[in-house]
Amino acid sequence: MPQFASYPSLTGRPVVISGGALGIGESLVRNFAAQGAKVGFVDIAAEAGETLADELAAAGATVRFIRCDVTDTQAYKAAIDGFAAAHGDALALVNNAAHDQRHDWDEVTPGYWDDRMAVNLKHAFFAIQAVAPGMARAGKGSIINFGSISWMIMSPKIPVYETAKAATHGLTRAMARELGKSGIRVNTLAPGWVMTQRQLTHWVDADAERLIDEAQALAGRVQPDDCARMALFLASDDSAMISAQQFIVDGGWANG
Repeated sequence: MPQFASYPSLTGRPVVISGGALGIGESLVRNFAAQGAKVGFVDIAAEAGETLADELAAAGATVRFIRCDVTDTQAYKAAIDGFAAAHGDALALVNNAAHDQRHDWDEVTPGYWDDRMAVNLKHAFFAIQAVAPGMARAGKGSIINFGSISWMIMSPKIPVYETAKAATHGLTRAMARELGKSGIRVNTLAPGWVMTQRQLTHWVDADAERLIDEAQALAGRVQPDDCARMALFLASDDSAMISAQQFIVDGGWANG
């Protein structure tokens, strides 16, 4: 069986994760909880979020869930404040929430554009705004923005999503400069085609399997835990001098 790293610096560290109830987010919550972090997570999937939090709490983890739509900026800020009251100011923020809804470019309306930017980009900025003062007081912190290889490999049918995900690394670079002197690191984690239940249900068919086999340098499939393990490293003190960078977890597909 493979053996994976343990990060002592994550023990007791307050962590906020968006979109934590399902998919990659669920793996993030489980992995940070297993490291002994104090995990606060939000999602619109209330039942899944509550079930996950109850399971981990019953096993002795410090986990708190708040049902929240991250596109509601005030509600999300209130949730982050609630986590801070329960666990202490966040010293790691994982901006994971996103939605890769398929769409045709010539049918995009201004309202749809704004909605997709809200769910895929805007919330990350305002979450950073909410946690940065506490990190600055502590003199340290790690912010991890989830990007995507979709814009690098020019995936079809998701142009607004790809625009938001390309902009995510711009946000990373900008905020790494803004916050670095306060001891706050900001990095992008860009997954490849990750085998979440959503992907398996909607899009991973025989043609997709052939594409992945041809495109990835590595055999096998990228799993949610592969992304979570990179996030653990970036949130830990082991990555203390790493900021403004993009880390691609895609089995060797994109040229980022």
